[in-house]
Amino acid sequence: MNIVILSRNPHLYSTKRLVEAAKQRKHTVEVIDPLKCEIIIEKKNPAVLYKGKPLEGVDAIIPRIGASVTFYGTAVVRQFEMMKVFSTVESQALVRSRDKLRSLQVLSRAGLGMPKTVFSNYTKDVAEVIKYVGGAPLVIKLLEGTQGLGVVLAETNNAAESVLEAFNGLHARVIVQEFIKESKGADIRAFVVDGNVVGAMKRQGKEGEFRSNLHRGGSANIIQLTDEEENAALKAAKSLGLGICGVDMLQSARGPLILEVNSSPGLEGIEAATKKDIAKTIIRFIERNV
Repeated sequence: MNIVILSRNPHLYSTKRLVEAAKQRKHTVEVIDPLKCEIIIEKKNPAVLYKGKPLEGVDAIIPRIGASVTFYGTAVVRQFEMMKVFSTVESQALVRSRDKLRSLQVLSRAGLGMPKTVFSNYTKDVAEVIKYVGGAPLVIKLLEGTQGLGVVLAETNNAAESVLEAFNGLHARVIVQEFIKESKGADIRAFVVDGNVVGAMKRQGKEGEFRSNLHRGGSANIIQLTDEEENAALKAAKSLGLGICGVDMLQSARGPLILEVNSSPGLEGIEAATKKDIAKTIIRFIERNV
């Protein structure tokens, strides 16, 4: 098969591992920067140009679209879909998962547990927002934040009011969530491929840090999910229509609580923690569907 990986950086761990896995399975693989693609929209003849030449004979694509290039990256994925090329992550699912507010609404409709969450339109009544999530401590997240950036833990009601008023003044859209104390600065990432959890890790924030992101100095260890946690991860992936995703959740006294679902999850942390060849699993996912 001829596989194209849509990635802006061929030197990233995840991109390199996918290239290795594809070659080991005897496939032809090429890394293409989606921002350097040109989309040709024509009746019955959609095409993608790369460096001035049409991309032809592509059997499957693996989108590794960063949050900052979601709009154009998704348009490129959509164009390949119009050319009848299989994508490991569908364009609509990618868009749905990148909209934090929409994805939380979809997950809520699917009956999944989540921390109490409030979104408002720059309300002046910040005290009411704080009250709805049970008061401080609470977490305030920028809607556009990734990798733990734009996430604030407000320890007191006064601090929460100050942060919310500051964000409102900057016209920065935020969501406010209850702080789950019993998670103790740790979360779980379940890596889902084609309707199966293929690996799971528990990420622990460094001392004094409530964010568990590995990019922020957190550590990760393999974990055996409970049936409830595995079911929640699979249900979250299915509700958002994602063939590949990382489902982040907290362990709480009332069961697993979904934080977010990442449509371009990194491979480095999960492969290091689980010692599993997740990249090969993704290539085999393509083989089953093409």
